[in-house]
Amino acid sequence: MEKKPNRLIKEKSPYLRQHAYNPVDWYPWGEEAFKKAKEEDKPIFLSIGYSTCHWCHVMEKESFEDPEIAEILNNYFVPIKVDREERPDVDAFYMSVCQAMTGTGGWPLTIIMTPDKEPFFAGTYIPKEGMFGRPGLRDLLLTIRELWEKDRTKILNTAKHLVKALQEASRETQKAQIGEETIHRAFSELFSSYDEHFGGFGSAPKFPTPHNLMFLGRYYYRYKREQALKMIEKTLTNMRMGGIYDHVGFGFHRYSTDREWILPHFEKMLYDQAMLLFAYTEGYQLLKKDLFKQTVYEIVDFLKRDMLSPEGAFYSAWDADSEGEEGKFYTWSFEELKEVLDPEELELAVKVFNLSQEGNYLEEATKVKTGRNVLYIGKSYEELAKELGISEKELKEKLERIRKKLFEAREKRVKPLRDEKILTDWNGLTIAALSYAGKVFGEKEWIDLAKGAADFVLKNMRTENGLLLHRYMEGEAKYWGFLEDYAYFIWGLMELYEATLDSKYLEEVIKLQEIQIKHFWDKENGGFFQTPDFFTEIPVRKKEVYDGAIPSGNSVSAYNLIRLGRLISRSEYEKYGTKTLEAFSWEIANFPSAHTFSIIALDLIVNGTKELVIVPTDDSWRNLKAQLDKEYLPDLLILKKDKVIEKLSENLEQMKPVEGKTTYYLCRNYTCESPQIQSDKVLERIKGKGKG
Repeated sequence: MEKKPNRLIKEKSPYLRQHAYNPVDWYPWGEEAFKKAKEEDKPIFLSIGYSTCHWCHVMEKESFEDPEIAEILNNYFVPIKVDREERPDVDAFYMSVCQAMTGTGGWPLTIIMTPDKEPFFAGTYIPKEGMFGRPGLRDLLLTIRELWEKDRTKILNTAKHLVKALQEASRETQKAQIGEETIHRAFSELFSSYDEHFGGFGSAPKFPTPHNLMFLGRYYYRYKREQALKMIEKTLTNMRMGGIYDHVGFGFHRYSTDREWILPHFEKMLYDQAMLLFAYTEGYQLLKKDLFKQTVYEIVDFLKRDMLSPEGAFYSAWDADSEGEEGKFYTWSFEELKEVLDPEELELAVKVFNLSQEGNYLEEATKVKTGRNVLYIGKSYEELAKELGISEKELKEKLERIRKKLFEAREKRVKPLRDEKILTDWNGLTIAALSYAGKVFGEKEWIDLAKGAADFVLKNMRTENGLLLHRYMEGEAKYWGFLEDYAYFIWGLMELYEATLDSKYLEEVIKLQEIQIKHFWDKENGGFFQTPDFFTEIPVRKKEVYDGAIPSGNSVSAYNLIRLGRLISRSEYEKYGTKTLEAFSWEIANFPSAHTFSIIALDLIVNGTKELVIVPTDDSWRNLKAQLDKEYLPDLLILKKDKVIEKLSENLEQMKPVEGKTTYYLCRNYTCESPQIQSDKVLERIKGKGKG
């Protein structure tokens, strides 16, 4: 019998569409669902996940495709499905509910709430049947149905008490002193959680957290602590050689399930590629390791080949699962390897990539070998070449031939789902990373890719009055932009300006920054809310500063505002950046290493910046710019005077060419040195000192 679709079939989100043929009568988040819940006096069953989430797939197969569960949900609840990547506001609020009620969080996120959106139950993945004294979904739903009918007062009191507590918590602000000592404590905390054997921080599961490495680079730049450099080198090297890296098709998987970076969780997210592109580019600038440069080029190859939409923006993610199995697309049985490689190549692949007949890939839940292999390299190319008695160049050439063969064979497999949503925030990170890497490596094509994505967002993901929209899919831009959309996209445009010195991008930065301040700024306590002031769908307007897998919207906003204020000499912007850090000073001071991107912003205030203003009369400045682009100078901002920039910046009028030649004004913390027409002297002055 042919399955009938539910109303999710009309949605654009790949995650919602995955559930369109469930027997559950799903609603998307919206007025229709809440109206039905009120009219029929039913609680709401809210399930939040995303298209590349492995346990979301498991819960769907076990429960949401099950007729018995569907019947219970359809009769006694109003079921709502939410894609957390489309609605990060809904996800953030109800995730804070889950963490408050259970002490943990994750996806799929399961919430049961009143028709007024007030939650009274929260959990994550729940199996259909109970085990070891924990109720399964079936029993839980039936118990809640009974309570709803017989003891509703208790449920409503729980819900109201919880929402009130979260509202009060969102208004509470404690302040603490933050300064240079906070920067040193961030380093000390990272040092104490650093894994000296395998790189990275903490134990399994291990996430890349590239912003930690970006902080360590700046810490080395300012304070010359060699240990910071060693931590960067080991972590970047071990991740690149580990199974978390896709040695066949490039790009990084989501995280490692073990501390050695060997066995990954296989989904590939756009934001990870962007942030790691930044980390490896800066790693190369600091350490000049060819491996890091190679990794940068390979990440860009992956982005161009597998993440770039025909319109020029970037898709969101690749699933971990294919053919109903996690990692099937990325792993290899020995038989498959034999079919693709000749005996000599297979022998080399076994040695280099740690392959075996019984397989090295363990089933996560049971830790049983699956007969499949993840490719990972446990040693440096130099060590391997020595062991094999060949040159490093010859080894790399042989491995590239093997890689190409494996890639061609793998392309014939059933591919995981690609989530083709275009998200403003994640594209912002990618624009920032491509602009920065393109500048450092002199790759104009990468800067053009960044331009293409930026121009797409500016043209297709804005309202007539300039407000950003969050998601674009199949010709439709939808959902008001959230804080991260503004913060990350402004960062992207600022990096694009620094790469091109094209003033139109700086103009857009200022327009968007003004909108962000107007609609997101907390006038009472400082800092930015996640949602704009005209948006009232969620019971609590949240403010976040914790840097998780990627930096928070507030930490990136502080960084943007401090840089922008100093770049165009508009102190009001820097004040907003400083006040943002002050608003979250208690959180930052109490756990600096969980706020490393805020510390990156703080460093600009504590240790200063250098601002170079170019007043051109010809194109001779380009040579100096190209030299500066290669250097690791995280405290340098460059502005090129033109008619547009003159209107944006307040103190450029007196900066004029000397002797009719291109002239350079080097300023530190709003104080400028005498004008200079010799570019080599400017280069010398800029490279002279880490502390501004």
